[in-house]
Amino acid sequence: MAAIFPKSSDIILKVAGALLGLGALAGVGAYTYLTYPTVIDTGYQPVQPVPYSHKLHAGQLGLDCYYCHFTVYKAAYAAVPPTQTCMNCHTRVKPTSPRLEQVRQSFATDRPIPWVQIHRLPDYVYFNHSAHVTAGVSCVSCHGRIDQMIEVHQEKPLNMAFCLECHRNPAPNIRPAELVTKLDWVPDRDPAEIGREIIEAKHINPPTNCSGCHR
Repeated sequence: MAAIFPKSSDIILKVAGALLGLGALAGVGAYTYLTYPTVIDTGYQPVQPVPYSHKLHAGQLGLDCYYCHFTVYKAAYAAVPPTQTCMNCHTRVKPTSPRLEQVRQSFATDRPIPWVQIHRLPDYVYFNHSAHVTAGVSCVSCHGRIDQMIEVHQEKPLNMAFCLECHRNPAPNIRPAELVTKLDWVPDRDPAEIGREIIEAKHINPPTNCSGCHR
C-alpha cells in the first residue's frame, strides 16, 4: 500500500516542531525581558526631576539622613522629604538658582516634586524601616554609600536571597543605633563582633520563615 505522505514529511514535521519550540522560547524570553521590572535591577538609576546630589548634601555638607527621611526610625516607610524641607535651606542658599526652579514652583503651588522612586520592593514583601534602623542596621547595608553618590542608584539587589543572607547572619550588618546614619563609620574592631554583642543585648532574632516578610 502506498504511503499517504512522502518521507520528506517526517523531516518537515521535525523542522516545523523545532521552529515552533524555538519560537515559543523566544517569545517567553522577549516577554520576560520587556516586562522585567527595572526597579529591582542593581544599577537602576532613573533621571530625577531636580538634580539633587547626595554626595554634596549628605557627604560634603554632612546633612543627616534623618533630616530628610524623617520617618525611617518610627515608621515602615522612608518619607520622601516635602518641598518645605528643601526650602528650609534654599530660601537663603542659592535662592535664585535655575537648577532649583522646580523646587520653588513646588513650594509656591503646594504641589509635590515628582521624585522617581529608586528602591522599591514588590507589593507582596513586607519591610519595616523602623524595625531595621532601631535594631542597628545602617542605610549602607541596603543602599550602599549614598553619601558618595551624586545621582543615587540601586547598589544592592534587595532580593529574597539578599534579605535571607542578612537575617541568617545579621551580626556584620548591626552597629550601634546612634551610628546608623553615620555612613562613613569605621569600627575599631571586627564589626561582626560588635554586631553579636548588640544582638545579644537587644535579643535580636530576625525571622527566616516565610511569614516574616510575606504577610
